[in-house]
Amino acid sequence: MKNDSKIGCLAVMAAGLMLATAANAQEGEVLTAQPIGVSQNNGAKRAFLTLPANTEILVRMNEELSTKKNEEGDTFFLTVVHDVTYKGFVVVPHGTRAVGELVWKTGKGAFGKSGKMDIEIKYLEMGGQRVPVTGKFRQEGEGNTVATVAAVALVWVAAPFITGKTGKIPAGRELTVHTRDPFQIALPAGY
Repeated sequence: MKNDSKIGCLAVMAAGLMLATAANAQEGEVLTAQPIGVSQNNGAKRAFLTLPANTEILVRMNEELSTKKNEEGDTFFLTVVHDVTYKGFVVVPHGTRAVGELVWKTGKGAFGKSGKMDIEIKYLEMGGQRVPVTGKFRQEGEGNTVATVAAVALVWVAAPFITGKTGKIPAGRELTVHTRDPFQIALPAGY
């Protein structure tokens, strides 16, 4: 009977937290109710907030990638640009590191063919855990088609020597990724 009383008390506290958070929300902010679980942590009970899948996160490239210097399979780092808040709590702090991978590329070639690459942002590193995210992007270098056509018209032999541009993603480029799955964030002690 005591355990039922404690569970009921925790449910009331969780409901109160949700109401208090809603009351403190800025006008116009939309709050979606999500389950708050309670779990054991070294004998102390902790409350958790579940961040839904498909939550949008803005990240920034820490380094330049190019089809000239990078290879398929290379990993690279990004940084979360802004705090991601949910129900009044910062659940993904700005500055959190994200990790991506170059998954496909072509180099520049003859006849004005430009380099292309596909990258995927794989996960965020949070509290020693990897939080999977989704984000796939393609970058293409600017082609040299006009120069190729002109060269073919003037001297057909020169066309194979006119190449396109290297595909580049500059450091500082901002990209939008989304959480792949829902994940739980521990609330500060006392909630």
